[in-house]
Amino acid sequence: KLRGAWKQKGGNGMKGCLSCSYIEKFTDFLRLFVSVHLRRIESYSQFPVVEFLTLLFKYTFHQPTHEGYFSCLDIWTLFLDYLTSKIKSRLGDKEAVLNRYEDALVLLLTEVLNRIQFRYNQAQLEELDDETLDDDQQTEWQRYLRQSLEVVAKVMELLPTHAFSTLFPVLQDNLEVYLGLQQFIVTSGSGHRLNITAENDCRRLHCSLRDLSSLLQAVGRLAEYFIGDVFAARFSDALTVVERLVKVTLYGSQIKLYNIETAVPSVLKPDLIDVHAQSLAALQAYSHWLAQYYSEVHRQNTQQFVSLVSTTMDAITPLISTKVQDKLLLSACHLLVSLATTVRPVFLISIPAVQKVFNRITDASAQRLVDKAQVLVCRALSNILLLPWPNLPENEQQWPMRSINHASLISALSRDYRNLKPSAVAPHRKVPLDDTKVIIHQTLSVLEDIVENISGESTKSRQICYQSLQESVQVSLALFPAFIHQSDVTDEMLSFFLTLFRGLRVQMGVPFTEQIIQTFLNMFTREQLAESILHEGSTGCRVVEKFLKILQVVVQEPGQVFKPFLPSIISLCMEQVYPIIAERPSPDVKAELFELLFRMLHHNWRYFFKSTVLASVQRGIAEEQMENEPQFSAIMQTFGLTFHLPHFHIFLQNLFYLETLTKQKLYLKKIFRTTMLFQFVNVLLQVLVHKSHDLLQEEIGIAIYNMASVDFDGFFAAFLPEFLTSCDGVDANQKNVLGRNFKMDRDLPSFTQNVHRLVNDLRYYRLCNDSLPPGTVKL
Repeated sequence: KLRGAWKQKGGNGMKGCLSCSYIEKFTDFLRLFVSVHLRRIESYSQFPVVEFLTLLFKYTFHQPTHEGYFSCLDIWTLFLDYLTSKIKSRLGDKEAVLNRYEDALVLLLTEVLNRIQFRYNQAQLEELDDETLDDDQQTEWQRYLRQSLEVVAKVMELLPTHAFSTLFPVLQDNLEVYLGLQQFIVTSGSGHRLNITAENDCRRLHCSLRDLSSLLQAVGRLAEYFIGDVFAARFSDALTVVERLVKVTLYGSQIKLYNIETAVPSVLKPDLIDVHAQSLAALQAYSHWLAQYYSEVHRQNTQQFVSLVSTTMDAITPLISTKVQDKLLLSACHLLVSLATTVRPVFLISIPAVQKVFNRITDASAQRLVDKAQVLVCRALSNILLLPWPNLPENEQQWPMRSINHASLISALSRDYRNLKPSAVAPHRKVPLDDTKVIIHQTLSVLEDIVENISGESTKSRQICYQSLQESVQVSLALFPAFIHQSDVTDEMLSFFLTLFRGLRVQMGVPFTEQIIQTFLNMFTREQLAESILHEGSTGCRVVEKFLKILQVVVQEPGQVFKPFLPSIISLCMEQVYPIIAERPSPDVKAELFELLFRMLHHNWRYFFKSTVLASVQRGIAEEQMENEPQFSAIMQTFGLTFHLPHFHIFLQNLFYLETLTKQKLYLKKIFRTTMLFQFVNVLLQVLVHKSHDLLQEEIGIAIYNMASVDFDGFFAAFLPEFLTSCDGVDANQKNVLGRNFKMDRDLPSFTQNVHRLVNDLRYYRLCNDSLPPGTVKL
């Protein structure tokens, strides 16, 4: 087939020779052939695998459409995955396998690299859209590049030496052009200008810069193949790449190509910015390699490693500025975060360039960076002081000094925020409300990010973090009541408190945590909840949802510390929140409320059911003493009512919660068994009959079985006849037939099959009866 397709197109491109529909179907066939049959056929000595790959290669690179090319790259990805898994499962044959396919893989790598370069493929690449985002939030150009680089990476995994020796010289050629631009920079009246003006030269420079940007991404994508077990074997190649990247990033920052005037500013300036940003991103990809390098040399503290990190910081620091374009600024910030978080060298804080960033961020007179960049830089500076240095014992971590420095950093970052007073929303306030809101937003976004990024770290790091934040947290709690009617501010404050509860709950201590919970419970009255949910739209609902998420954290806390809050939390849920949201068709708030109720039951079972080992032994089964029965009954009733709602995800969520509670023998509890069991079974059967959640037939059937199995005798003898008696739209004879046809099987597959047969037969009878003309005599 592949030979025939190639002969038919005659080597002049398939467009016009074969229909697009045929090519598409044939590509689908090839994908299935490679994914399903190649494993079997490849081991058959008579099958010409190499010829097949040669023809597939030609077929791939003569595709008439981009989509066709993408599909062929998917086929190559399947083949490369197959080779990788084959080698990993049969290590003894590794050399034989690679020798057999080496030429084909090198050819594939070379051609894919050529296809992403304007130097070889300008006409096709210029057709790609680089503005419109698809469903995956990437442009056609970005998708083309990403899929191509995935193939390059998979070849690198199989043939690391060949791949590197193919890619690096191409990168070098384009780097030489970029590094040589310095000689064309001249001083003009308004600054510096790139003295390349001829149209042809500008076009060639544009193509070279676009290619360099793509190749830098390729080099960054290969970073994972230089670490781990192969670190030592591939150290020399990796060091060459990293040194080159460090040189390029420093060069771009020193001569400020991003601010230079060009003959074609709408084209060349974005190109220069993109190359600089991609060089920083590629270097960031090697942060794990730098971390492993540091762990290998930490005792010697070699000058080479120190130089790499120091020079990288020299490249980053000039870019931490409001005068730098956002794309470049954010690339620099991300690289700084990686150095502070992944590499963590002990000497990082003493580098002058890092000190300069500290001074710039803590200087009250300095212009603030855009929000995202400010958050990233503050995260990096906080991590430098909070994260333990690798390879050093606890007594060499210098925690006292780092704690003092971190407190100073947080103090500077929260200076304006800590000066706010609850009177900031009063009519005669000194500072305009909008300005106050800006201060709150800017400060809390930074502090929340710092807490979130330290939440999984060591106890010491979290202790220092909370000590620094303590005053800001207290200010937040004092301000909260004053801003309770400003839903945008309340939303940000609750986000901050939710992050605190999740990450620094232990460090906050029980008394202060209790104070926070009590303040929130006092502030969220029925009236306030109604105002938030009914009148403030999505922001108001988000506020209530975050409040409920905080309570979810509280009710999951082990021990007895927060148990006294349970009655208030249940009361809030059942008497204040639920009545408001029950009448609204929107699913807003409902999912969070029911998750809170489930967490409360799951983690506080003994609040409702007191059980002793002695009682369990004496009675054979645990018939615990029931406490707080009205509250338990109310919670279970609300769960039952949600099964009447049309919201698919809430139905599925609550069904899952009920089934999870079977681990605590919910269905066996006397109160459930005697007063609720068959009500739930009835509701679930009605859902099946009305097909309101048809996608969940299997899950509903299993739930019905689990409930009925508690009392099969009661189900067959009492519930089923009663259920059929209450059914509308069927006559007595039909009800009898339905009852007789329901077999008394007690195993899961048979029982659920009987349930679905009953439901289908009931629907069928109703449909037949509804279609009869009025006055028809039924026999």
